[in-house]
Amino acid sequence: MRRPGQAYKELCEDTSANALFGTLQVITAKSVGVSPALMAAANSSGGTLGKMIGLQTIAIAAGATGLSTLEQGKLFRSTLWHSVILLLAGGLIALAYTYVFRLT
Repeated sequence: MRRPGQAYKELCEDTSANALFGTLQVITAKSVGVSPALMAAANSSGGTLGKMIGLQTIAIAAGATGLSTLEQGKLFRSTLWHSVILLLAGGLIALAYTYVFRLT
């Protein structure tokens, strides 16, 4: 059974990971010569994309809306394709800012 604050905790995992590893991201970005802000933004975007296709997120949506098992699979497949498209777009934007616009 879910505790009342558990859904909120699950939504904040990306934020807490960013806070925990933020210093490591800055050190790594400086050592490889890229923008620390860009690396943090790309990492945060990746965490959000991962959350989109997480099975816990799909289960919460299914439970809240009463989706059947078949509909849950359709929801996951649809969300997966959106995630792949957003991942490619975000990756291309990060690459462009790193190598074309030389954001450091």
